[in-house]
Amino acid sequence: MGLAFVTGASRGLGREVVRELVAKGHQVIGIAKDPQNAQSAATELGIPFELVDLQEIAATRQMAQQLLDKYGVPEILVLAHGVMSEKMAKTLRTNDAEWSRVMDINLNSVFTLVNAIGAPMADARKGRVIIFSACLGRMSGPGNAGGLAPYRISKAGVNALVRNLAHETGHGTRGFLVDAICPNHSRTDMGGADAPRSAQEGAATAVWLALREFNQGDTTGVLWEDQEVVPW
Repeated sequence: MGLAFVTGASRGLGREVVRELVAKGHQVIGIAKDPQNAQSAATELGIPFELVDLQEIAATRQMAQQLLDKYGVPEILVLAHGVMSEKMAKTLRTNDAEWSRVMDINLNSVFTLVNAIGAPMADARKGRVIIFSACLGRMSGPGNAGGLAPYRISKAGVNALVRNLAHETGHGTRGFLVDAICPNHSRTDMGGADAPRSAQEGAATAVWLALREFNQGDTTGVLWEDQEVVPW
């Protein structure tokens, strides 16, 4: 089985992704910010963790290189980290600090990790990158329909990154796959205890993408929801 790096791995959706990948026999390295949550997950799931604040972009790139140096190039990269913006963070009411916080964690660190780790994966012509996005980042439907502006716009940026990267890398023809997923409203620290879906349900499509058999002509470079493609 292959090597996988998973961000946001100490709780919520990322922790469920780790649980499933470990159960399938993969070697998983978790990435997290909080040492207590990381220790809890490491004890429960039996995996090592690297600690980094993904808001710190320079530290994120340094950590990515350290992972590559220590463990080698992964076959699976799941980016499950993210933060919600303040409820009243509309475009004209958002300050610079809040905008930068959300963009750095939700979008800029995603670019940095894909740039640093995805590049050698693509060179190896064998890699799957799965990024947790959100239906609120869609340009259709209720996606960019006002409110939570930094969050919505950061996720729209993730969707654009995935689509662009898929075009750059041949939509899987070169052995490198990249996809975004919408986990929907799940019971996590972000989603809250009253969310309709469990964290396991929210993580299921990411696990499916990481493990599915891919044949030439299959779909990649899109936004998935419950194993179905949804419009950007």
